[in-house]
Amino acid sequence: MIDFNVPPYIGNEMDYVREAAQTNRKICGDGPFTKRCHAWIEERFGTPKALLTTSGSTALDMAAILSELEPGDEVILPSFTFSSTATAFASTKATLVFVDVRPDTMNIDETKIEEAITERTRVIVPVHYAGVSCEMDTIMEIAREHELLVCEDAAQGVMSTYKGRALGTIGDFGCYSFHETKNYSMGEGGALCLQDSALGERAEIIREKGTDRSRFLRGQVDKYTWVDIGSSYLPSDMNAAYLWAQLECADEINNDRLTTWNAYHAAFADLEARERLTRPSVPAECVHNAHMYYLKCRDLEDRTAFIAFMKKRGIICVFHYVPLHSAPAGLKFGRFSGEDRYTTSGSDQLVRLPMYYGMTNEDRATVIEAALEYFEG
Repeated sequence: MIDFNVPPYIGNEMDYVREAAQTNRKICGDGPFTKRCHAWIEERFGTPKALLTTSGSTALDMAAILSELEPGDEVILPSFTFSSTATAFASTKATLVFVDVRPDTMNIDETKIEEAITERTRVIVPVHYAGVSCEMDTIMEIAREHELLVCEDAAQGVMSTYKGRALGTIGDFGCYSFHETKNYSMGEGGALCLQDSALGERAEIIREKGTDRSRFLRGQVDKYTWVDIGSSYLPSDMNAAYLWAQLECADEINNDRLTTWNAYHAAFADLEARERLTRPSVPAECVHNAHMYYLKCRDLEDRTAFIAFMKKRGIICVFHYVPLHSAPAGLKFGRFSGEDRYTTSGSDQLVRLPMYYGMTNEDRATVIEAALEYFEG
């Protein structure tokens, strides 16, 4: 059996977890390993402030709170994304305005954003699908012109760049995920990046259940108290210790995944030339992180048959998001702006191949051989 995903494991993870528990005796949040991860993210990606969170979802929750939305305010986002992107802003009573995606990257179509803007629009949420950047120059220009905030959902984009800038550091907020399905994992976890360091103190308060405990621990106040809204968004230092082992080897993991991505991409080039399938597209200004490799089949029937074919050969392939605007919650909390030209059709076609750190040459070749057999058949 070739699994779709295997959580990354370098080898030092459990040693660091043991160090956190037995040596440091610090297993709650903001311990030594948490601080190492913060410093690594800030230095490596060039962000003024990074905070580990309990998930990518709670990083988005914090960004939504920091956006200071009021009921009836509007947030523009793609419908082709995970529910967390939408739930974070729907929880503030904002109205979700879904926009179509580009067929080449499955990212939000930057040319459709401006027509979705109204007097109530406050935030644009670009989602960097598959670790490939949205067209951020255009999105940031639109945001500046209309005085809007930009919250990058870079859950899949750790180590990816747009014109040399790390994803998650271009907009006002950037949200990462370190879930076990991501390139770098702490089991459940994420991070919030802030480009306005002035928001850092409030972000710490929100993350610490609405208290100024972080200031107390730094000796800035003689006691801490409840000062704002918030929740338990701070992960254990044991989780951070697990993540630290992988951040130390971030380039090794990245290069390993790229090897698999490039092998897939080369294997299916001829089939794309013969219009049997469509491969992922990476714009010239983007450097991706090989978060996933997907193919687009001809239609839903073709994809369903492909997944069944691969499963019979012991290879697990999966499809991705059901468009949010067609989901019960999407109908309740939002609306679709313009025409759904590519969102639903692309969702019906897209299938993801097995992709993980440490995938063997043999397993990779087996996936390619089986896929070629299906598409050539």
